[in-house]
Amino acid sequence: MCLIARQLEAAGIATVSLTSARDITEAANPPRAVFLDYPLGHTSGRVGEAELNRSIVTTAVARLTVDQPPGTIIDLDHVWAATDDWKDAVMRVDSDAAGSQSTTDDRVARHDTPQYESPSDAAAASASHDGEMCVVCAGIDF
Repeated sequence: MCLIARQLEAAGIATVSLTSARDITEAANPPRAVFLDYPLGHTSGRVGEAELNRSIVTTAVARLTVDQPPGTIIDLDHVWAATDDWKDAVMRVDSDAAGSQSTTDDRVARHDTPQYESPSDAAAASASHDGEMCVVCAGIDF
């Protein structure tokens, strides 16, 4: 999403990214971001807490009017739980048949250019553009 935000900003459309993955957001460097230290999938708060959801989204949208250096990430002070114990299982891999379990974070470094699963995927993407603008960006007036 951060890469899309940068393209939209280049077209003159202001964006703000709401994130629960600080390291990924830092690596992708969106123009503006608001970080909430909540589990992934709960970026605008807990389900069913409309007042909190509204507050988080309103705070994020308000960042559109604040002049700040690109890449600035604003931290919201909401807390998911009284302790950070919920984070212990976030990256946990389920036990395998032998019963071994791992909590190793094996994510790879993020890139600010497209990455493809295979050389054939990269070739297909290149061929689909045939020297033309990306169909995703075609509606953006650069």
